Amino acid sequence: MSVDVIKRFVLFFIMCLVQVLLLNHFHLLGGATPLFYVYFVVTFRRGYPRWASMLWSFALGLTIDTFSNTPGLATSSLTLIAFLQPYLLELFVPRDAAEDMHCSRKALGSMRFFWLAGIITMIYCFTFFTLEAFGFFDFFRWLMCIIGSFVLTLLLVFVAEELRISEKL
Repeated sequence: MSVDVIKRFVLFFIMCLVQVLLLNHFHLLGGATPLFYVYFVVTFRRGYPRWASMLWSFALGLTIDTFSNTPGLATSSLTLIAFLQPYLLELFVPRDAAEDMHCSRKALGSMRFFWLAGIITMIYCFTFFTLEAFGFFDFFRWLMCIIGSFVLTLLLVFVAEELRISEKL
């Protein structure tokens, strides 16, 4: 087993515990919930095999769905953003970047990482809450869930990234 697989497994386990035991109990503004496990997909390095990132994301989504009673929502949404992440990452990677560059604020720069994490998080929140509502019958609640969860999740992603960078210094 490589070190990268072990690190991914530890991050997988931590994401599941934090989301299921702590963050699933926060519902602000009528339903906005921090969906911190999106950070797992944001941090896939450049050149990571697409099949592996989609498999990791599917397994994480399935685990979250099992413990959160959201059948298929996290699984389908995480698999979608795992599919899109390499394409989005290529938009923000500097031309002279290494083929196995880790996706982080330090490697991309603050603004590029902000935009990458923001786009991935917005796609995830939009997909998750659209599938949950399965229609637009309560448009303002749906919109508040997307925007509120987007802001809370992005805030947690940046806090985790800041802790990750300061820990390495």
